[in-house]
Amino acid sequence: MIYMLDNILFGNTLRDWGLSLLIVVAALVVNKALVFLYDKLIRKITSRSATKLDDVFFESLERPVLLGVVLAALYFALGRLRFEPELVKVISMSLKVVVILDITWFVARLITGLVRENFVDSGDEGQRGRFRIDSKQLPLINRTVLIIVWLIGVVTALKNIGVEVSTLLGTLGIGGVAIALAAQDTIKNIFGGVTIFTDRTFRIGDVININGVEGTVVDIGLRSTRIRTYDHRMVTVPNYSLIDAPVTNISSEPGRRVVLELGLTYDTSPEKMRKAVDLLKSVPERVAEVRHKDLVAVFTNFGDSALTLTFIYFIRKSADVWETKSAVNFDILREFNAAGLNFAFPTQTVFLEKDH
Repeated sequence: MIYMLDNILFGNTLRDWGLSLLIVVAALVVNKALVFLYDKLIRKITSRSATKLDDVFFESLERPVLLGVVLAALYFALGRLRFEPELVKVISMSLKVVVILDITWFVARLITGLVRENFVDSGDEGQRGRFRIDSKQLPLINRTVLIIVWLIGVVTALKNIGVEVSTLLGTLGIGGVAIALAAQDTIKNIFGGVTIFTDRTFRIGDVININGVEGTVVDIGLRSTRIRTYDHRMVTVPNYSLIDAPVTNISSEPGRRVVLELGLTYDTSPEKMRKAVDLLKSVPERVAEVRHKDLVAVFTNFGDSALTLTFIYFIRKSADVWETKSAVNFDILREFNAAGLNFAFPTQTVFLEKDH
């Protein structure tokens, strides 16, 4: 049995292969111990500290460290074996690239964690981020940060294995120009997403209207924004079109404005017209969801078949728009009927001239 371990397999003895395998297995055992240590000790210690910085740091470090332990084990396990020089070079370059990407992974997790804990407004007065970035903008911020960090990481990895990135880009030639032209819409969409974030035109959860599409914003990506309409359909709008088009942010209004025109019959006396105006002005006293502020009720026009009243009111932001509209209409109908005010409908009076 012992002599069998001296047999050669792919240029190395079975004993060497076995020891290298044991190194990798030992790394996996160390990882299990690190996970146990983090859950039972480090997490408890960091949760008791006054700052969130240590929580973010160790949480960001956990998984990259586990991968780093495995990479270190592979480095020692493969380094003690004999391979062809070309294969040794490939293994060395591959490990170097993966190590740099592992470090990039840690940096990306750390930066996004710091943004989440220190710069985002959580809504709690005692835990407001320094720059009070709305938490609903966090997905867009994270995507932007991750793209930048990973681009830097990939470029660094390529440079460390001897690839000249500038030369590589230069060799693309006409193909690179073609790719750039094909990607110009994507680039415009990315800049559009950044513009939405910096200008704070709207955020996730807002109700907006753009080019006749009205609904709730459910996602703001780097390329497009998704809107769920009132009939629960999902509409995807390219970000660059949001820059040029007029966008109405309905959620930013202090209350939903409603314009209502009512027509009363021409036999309505001035006193009853005044009564009608007074009843409209007193609607907020009977319908709590209607604001007293900015309410308008006036006699505006002598129509073809009616005396026209214009009633403009605002529904409170927290109220249900449709239910409030219905409540107001019921209230007007009830109060006008009780006051003997008659609604008009289109009529025509025909005068017949007698023959003499």
